[in-house]
Amino acid sequence: MEIKRLTPAELLALHARVSEELRERKIVRSANNPTGDLAEYLFCEAYGWERAQPSHPHADATADNGEKLIQIKGRRWTQHNKSRILGALRGLPDEGFHILAAVLFSSDYSVKRAILIPHALVLKGARFIQRTNSWRFVLSDAAWSWPGVEDATERLKAVALT
Repeated sequence: MEIKRLTPAELLALHARVSEELRERKIVRSANNPTGDLAEYLFCEAYGWERAQPSHPHADATADNGEKLIQIKGRRWTQHNKSRILGALRGLPDEGFHILAAVLFSSDYSVKRAILIPHALVLKGARFIQRTNSWRFVLSDAAWSWPGVEDATERLKAVALT
């Protein structure tokens, strides 16, 4: 398929078909941008976690028979945006999760880096944003050197989609 020759309408139709196929394969759960759903899928595959119900306010996955709650975030880098700001964290001081699992994707959705961070370190490194009533966490390279974190990069790469 010569993608450059497709019209905008054909490109959008192709995008819709790809999105639906990923949903049928249970890689994504929503019709939204696939970054977050892909992050959830990869972490759950790599660690054997169960996906939480979509209605759970703070957790995307559970471990240890539901005893451990995990918030999962993904960020995709492109040539236009290399931001490391993860999606909004709501109710962070309420300890609605135990671990933040985060992955940075390359523009083609390949795993660049991934990490597991205990809640206390996320709370310490996050900043409250009043306008959105949420907490902002920037996933800097320094986070991989913090005590108590786990570099999850190789585990996610091992289950990455082929």
